[in-house]
Amino acid sequence: MKNETLAAQGLGWVDEATRAISPPLHASSTYLRDVDNGYRSGRAYIRADNPAFDQPEALLNALEGGAGAALFASGMAAAVTAFLSLGSGDHVIAPKTMYWGLRGWLAEWSADVDLVDMSDPGAVRRALRPNTRLVWAETPANPTWDIADLAALAEIAHRAGARLAVDSTCATPVLTQPIALGADLVMHSATKYLNGHSDLIAGALVTARDDDYWQRILGNRAHMGAVLGSFEAWLLLRGMRTLFPRVRIACANAMALAERLSANPNVAQVLYPGLKGFKGHDIAVRQMKGGFGGMLSIRVKGGEQAAIGAAARVKIWKRATSLGGVESLIEHRASVEGPDTPCPPDLLRLSAGIEDVDDLVADLEQALG
Repeated sequence: MKNETLAAQGLGWVDEATRAISPPLHASSTYLRDVDNGYRSGRAYIRADNPAFDQPEALLNALEGGAGAALFASGMAAAVTAFLSLGSGDHVIAPKTMYWGLRGWLAEWSADVDLVDMSDPGAVRRALRPNTRLVWAETPANPTWDIADLAALAEIAHRAGARLAVDSTCATPVLTQPIALGADLVMHSATKYLNGHSDLIAGALVTARDDDYWQRILGNRAHMGAVLGSFEAWLLLRGMRTLFPRVRIACANAMALAERLSANPNVAQVLYPGLKGFKGHDIAVRQMKGGFGGMLSIRVKGGEQAAIGAAARVKIWKRATSLGGVESLIEHRASVEGPDTPCPPDLLRLSAGIEDVDDLVADLEQALG
């Protein structure tokens, strides 16, 4: 079966006890021991092994073509666990342009981290050291949507004895499968497109191999307790079953928005990988199949105050943090990220939802004046 069918049917799993199409919600935090003190059920305690994780983890693993998947309490919990599972003294290369929360954590982390332009493979190669063990990429990269060449980065990392990890939150497995391009680990903020309804917080990691590094990740998840609740796992699976149609509509809307806003006299620049003039467009065509994502940004003529003013005048778009939901969101990112942000002050980040695109365009046009 194709991935669209796997997602829509949740792998086709049916609850054997009731024959229910929708999975049951398992709320128990602990499990009964056998009389000989064993656990023949395979489960001992919910922090390490939650049956509510089985189906969404198996589905995400199938969509990404991995050898194992693990859910976390948030995208940050998933990413931080991947870094904390490295060895002492390991060197990390990460992008200059990336999710600001993780960039802030890396700046405070005591390990050795270099931030480089991940859209330039040469910059990554020059940053390598003998103790480099992880290259962390994000593509498209929030909030300027820079594109990293994953196949090239995988080759660079592997030649140096390092792993390539990819934050594929905005691409989703609908558009890009990093493991097929050579990545060793894939991260998702499942709060975003995988769930798609702005009603839970979750994260996920998918590995290309069940190796010692992956076992350390699983062990750290259990030890640190960075696990998802059962109800949130149930909601996540429900959201993943509509992943493909939601992402495809968002991609179509984002493409139409990018083209029409490019002609708006009050827009200085549109940042979207689907536009032919975009720096990483050719790479995006090669590694993003079926669309260029639902995220784009615009730089507003008149600077920061003009951008903030435009965001204040929208009526259909919602002024809110986050992305990947069915509703369209707009945000002035520099205000959110603070004085140390590399984000241009005139930039508005747009998360295209699944509404009628003419309504979305008309709302932005009146807001822009």
